[in-house]
Amino acid sequence: MNALVTGGGGFLGLAIVRALRARGDAVRSLSRQEHTALRELGAEHVRGDVADAAVVATAARGCDIVFHVAAKAGLAGRYEDYHRANVVGTENVLAACRAHGIRRLVHTSSPSVVFNGTDMEGVDESVPYPAHFEAHYPKTKALAEQLVLKANSPTLATVALRPHLIWGPGDNHLLPRLIMRAKAGQLRRIGSQRKLVDTVFIQNAADAHLLAGDALAPNSACAGKAYFISNGEPIELWEMVNRMLAAAGLPPVTRTVPAGLAMLLASCFEAMHKFTGNPNEPRLTRFMVREMTTAHWFDISAARRDFGYVPRMTTAEGWQRLAAYFKQGD
Repeated sequence: MNALVTGGGGFLGLAIVRALRARGDAVRSLSRQEHTALRELGAEHVRGDVADAAVVATAARGCDIVFHVAAKAGLAGRYEDYHRANVVGTENVLAACRAHGIRRLVHTSSPSVVFNGTDMEGVDESVPYPAHFEAHYPKTKALAEQLVLKANSPTLATVALRPHLIWGPGDNHLLPRLIMRAKAGQLRRIGSQRKLVDTVFIQNAADAHLLAGDALAPNSACAGKAYFISNGEPIELWEMVNRMLAAAGLPPVTRTVPAGLAMLLASCFEAMHKFTGNPNEPRLTRFMVREMTTAHWFDISAARRDFGYVPRMTTAEGWQRLAAYFKQGD
């Protein structure tokens, strides 16, 4: 098939492109920068911004399916920028699908769209969107997800996937931030409670997208629905962090900050950034504190049932691959 992957040069997008090309699909990527890896995989590349409707329409022409992965992530910056990338960009993708008669759209969402600041232990997709969001990213991703699910119709089948904490070799977001802060001595455990979280290895996340895309069709079991995606192996948050640091040859995080103090510091950091107009991400935010002091692991049985998602790479195997990746000097 002919597939468009928005954000094809990113961590997840590139993994999806690689998986599609490995099975012989023709792939076109839409991203803002040139990526050597895409050319090496034999993927066509359209350079541009997903918030540009004309560029998206050009990139989608002739495609059978769209994997909409591009998004603005992070915890700092203006709401307008997040809305433009995550909401307007999604509107443009939907418009392009309709204009070109594309019948399948797989949208990459996030479990943060339903995070309400409290423990989420084994919840399924029936959990509602919260009434309030503490960060622009989850709010705009929730708006985008709702647009995608509402757009499901007999002529355009849509599905939204919510992969949680994607990690693995080639990660250009989570791991570099952890390593940078660990080397700077800035990492602290928050609170004394041991909370379980879900994660997903990069190959498993890519597999889920292809499986959902293959199963997707008007009136199919997964059409018009959202799905949590993970390794299905909840793990204590700081054990996971320390395993990742160990793979990079760094010592574990042992120092702890009380949760109340962390929340106070986060409020101060956010206020300072707002007052000074600092565009960089604060060292700590209230959203980050809540994420690191609550459980968030999910029931993935719906993805297993509706499109056959089974995590092929265990978390332990992922740690081994990550350690080998760092050992190679990558």
